Amino acid sequence: MKIKAARLTEPKNITIEETELEEPKENEVVIRPEYVGICGSDVHFFENGKIGNCAVRYPFILGHECAGTVVKVGTNVKSRKAGDRVTIEPGIPCGTCTYCKSGRYNLCPDIRFLSTPPYDGVLREAFCCREDMTYLLPDQVSSLEGALIEPLAVGMYAVKKGGVRPGMKAAVLGGGCIGLMTLLACKAAGASTIFVSDLFDKRLEKAKMLGATDVFASLPDTDILAACNDVTDGEGFDVVFETAGNKVTAAQTSGLLKRGGTIVMVGNIVPDVSFSFRNLYLKEGQIQSVFRYRNIFPEAIKEVASGRISVKEAATDLFAFADVQKAFEKAMNEKADVIKAVVSMK
Repeated sequence: MKIKAARLTEPKNITIEETELEEPKENEVVIRPEYVGICGSDVHFFENGKIGNCAVRYPFILGHECAGTVVKVGTNVKSRKAGDRVTIEPGIPCGTCTYCKSGRYNLCPDIRFLSTPPYDGVLREAFCCREDMTYLLPDQVSSLEGALIEPLAVGMYAVKKGGVRPGMKAAVLGGGCIGLMTLLACKAAGASTIFVSDLFDKRLEKAKMLGATDVFASLPDTDILAACNDVTDGEGFDVVFETAGNKVTAAQTSGLLKRGGTIVMVGNIVPDVSFSFRNLYLKEGQIQSVFRYRNIFPEAIKEVASGRISVKEAATDLFAFADVQKAFEKAMNEKADVIKAVVSMK
């Protein structure tokens, strides 16, 4: 079967080419995607061809935030049929290692994560996915919302790691898509104060719209510690989330933390960070880290289906498949305005 795929052929250049769709294995389904979100990692690969030591081998297909329709099933597939609307969990674990068997499959050393080299992503007219990594979408969840379940899963997993409970005060450093998803998850968990910092006014406006109680423009001449003291009466935050993937915000976390509080490192920070461990141990604080997510997609879908979490407002820019190059260029060049670019595959 011939399909069209958006292939990254060199840094900053995507070409739509015809390719062959492989037949599904006995435990796989073929999915025709309807919407594909562009993740920050996709933009890094588009712009630089690598993240840290993980480098693209061209040509390469990006995209892993996806919802679509099953069009064909493998011979041993039992729980899916043609016509089912699904979202996908893009990390395909081996299922047999110690981490997989203990339920910590996100740590599987042999995981195949779509759109992370060497594994192609889903910006193509159809692709195969293992049956057990697909999740049915109820009627009240649109396919656009389904494509945003993956970044929501990151935010919800981070909030679980942080132990957010009703009445807690939380700070989210970074108001991009993952920061906003973390905000939404904090709100659903009952946090009474949710402080969001970012460089860009549009992101802060979106954060206020989605339920942030306080926002802060974290510019070079501003004092975030003073702002946080005002919000928390000098106590600091129960939980501080670093979602920007920035060494500056990472260094701020321990100073903003309440005694006995928890820092959750969510963002993808590549360079070394200057960090005050003295701030941490004087407060007997703890640090949790997040590597993607695990065992949370069904809960994320339920939260969206119930209306407790609304993700669609995060999708600020919608592009046709034919304009995928423009979608990546805008996501790369207009970070102040683009929170989440989404490609419509229809």
